[in-house]
Amino acid sequence: MMEKPTEENTAGVIKGEASLKPEFLTTKERFHEFVDSEWQGSKGEKVSNDVTPEEVKESSVEEPEAKKVKLDVDERNKSRKQDNKRLRGQNKSRPHTKPTTYDERRLCLSVIQDNRECPFGEKCHFSHDVAEYMATKPADIGDSCYLYDTFGKCSFGLSCRFAKAHTTPDFKTLEKADLVKTYEGRNLVKNILSKDLQNRLRKRSVPFKKSAEYLKTLSKDRDKNDKKQNGDACAAEASEDGTEEKQNVSTDAETQTNSEKQAPEKTVGPLTDTDIIKLRMCEKKQVDFKDKLYLAPLTTCGNLPFRRICKRFGADITCGEMAMCTNLLQGQQSEWALLKRHESEDIFGVQVEGCFPDTMTRCAELINNNTDVDFVDINSGCPIDLVYKKGGGCGLMTRTRKFEQIVKGMNYVLDVPLTVKIRTGVQQVSNIAHKLIPEMKQWGVSMITLHGRSREQRYTKLADWDYISTCSKLASPVPLFGNGDILSYEDAMRARDTGVSGIMIARGALIKPWIFTEIKESRHWDISSSERLDILRDFSNFGLEHWGSDTRGVEKTRTFMLEWLSFMCRYIPVGLLERVPQKINERPPYYMGRNYLESLMASQNVGDWIRISEMLLGPVPKNFNFLPKHKANAYK
Repeated sequence: MMEKPTEENTAGVIKGEASLKPEFLTTKERFHEFVDSEWQGSKGEKVSNDVTPEEVKESSVEEPEAKKVKLDVDERNKSRKQDNKRLRGQNKSRPHTKPTTYDERRLCLSVIQDNRECPFGEKCHFSHDVAEYMATKPADIGDSCYLYDTFGKCSFGLSCRFAKAHTTPDFKTLEKADLVKTYEGRNLVKNILSKDLQNRLRKRSVPFKKSAEYLKTLSKDRDKNDKKQNGDACAAEASEDGTEEKQNVSTDAETQTNSEKQAPEKTVGPLTDTDIIKLRMCEKKQVDFKDKLYLAPLTTCGNLPFRRICKRFGADITCGEMAMCTNLLQGQQSEWALLKRHESEDIFGVQVEGCFPDTMTRCAELINNNTDVDFVDINSGCPIDLVYKKGGGCGLMTRTRKFEQIVKGMNYVLDVPLTVKIRTGVQQVSNIAHKLIPEMKQWGVSMITLHGRSREQRYTKLADWDYISTCSKLASPVPLFGNGDILSYEDAMRARDTGVSGIMIARGALIKPWIFTEIKESRHWDISSSERLDILRDFSNFGLEHWGSDTRGVEKTRTFMLEWLSFMCRYIPVGLLERVPQKINERPPYYMGRNYLESLMASQNVGDWIRISEMLLGPVPKNFNFLPKHKANAYK
């Protein structure tokens, strides 16, 4: 007799959910009961059966709501009248705990670095008593230090959370001379803001000669336009005596004599033509963008350790997170950290955001003169209110004149290609990218990336690849990369068939960073949970290298890992799927994995993400707090 269908064995056919094999499906209650009991059992704790549902609710963080079934038109109109609130992402004002709060007492840098004398003396706010510090320091996380094992020494010394691996009983730091010699004089990370440059930026003493030249031409054009608007009388008077022409000649002559009077800069070696002649577009450093896999510049999650993971899986082009041009010009350390480049990133660019020609041009010149990058990208696709309302991001698409001035100004000062990332438009019903692209070709853009959604859509609709295909034809011969909804090599093949020059991958890389390998090898990788944990372990090691192995660095690494896990938990193992591949807009149902770790990684509960982080980075501090950034409206 056939078994009557239940909620459990029909969950896989609910609209909007991924189709899983029935034997793996379960309910929310059973899933969390299994995950919690196994975790407590593995820690040697007794599982209590007397816990009430209210206590469980208080102790856990709320998960994203289940997908709402689409209503009929009449019912939808009724519900809209009841609740006119616009669907938005959650946690706009989520609590932010600074990593400094996790250190009750910090050891002075002078003590960490070979016990030298502290330059601040009694005014120093940090601890100089090693014995006292070690008595209050949190317990070490592990027996081996990644920095010490890799580079031969740990620059965090006694403050390292793995200090017992490289510290003697009398609190002296050990070194491995052979490894230290191997890495001596080798810069693994470039584009670090120097103290000298930071001070000069804060004092506004950094010269922007090329920017000044370009902005002067803008002001001249503005003056000419003003004169034309003043009336025909002024124009007629100017044409009679030729004064306007003479003024233009004299100003050009003055600028030439002024440039000759300026003292020449000291140079090393012979003076070449490239030192005194501006590069033409065809003479600029070229980047071969054709048929490359491009890891999108991902805010928050697209940090240097994550990019290193993606590079190992086959990403061809990487780009730093979006940086605000005004913050870079002010010398903000946190903003300059977004420009850092690891030696493994062979094709690397930086993305900047701004809304005015003067600041964007100066920022481009600053990057050109002080960093090592292969291209610079303008973000004209950012949808967030903070950026859009001041005219940046998507706002640039509707301010064509300013956009043109920004592109031409940045091109004038850069020695590397300038690229642009755009969306289909601002409103869902009105695409404008096809109107902008022919103009951008005239402005001198080297490559265009098109995200197949408007600002208004965010992620609530599928990307419009038919429109991307139309735009790629308009962009030719300028390469156009398509972006949106790529989560498998089959998605990538369909995207390539549209005629785009390459593919940009964003959320697909966050959900499964091995997608680059899948695309290049044209296969579905049924990756095991232990392999996924190894990827997270590599990320934690890269994070300790990037942010530090002291308490502050460990907790910063943990925070970024949790941000990433909020996407990674959406991955469904290939072996569990009824229909391959997984689609990006399908919500994973509740399922039991093939082992406990696979089930734990499928949880969308913040507490379970923290448990995964504790496997790699030790227990969280008492005052630790984390709230996910997104509500995953893409499923709705």
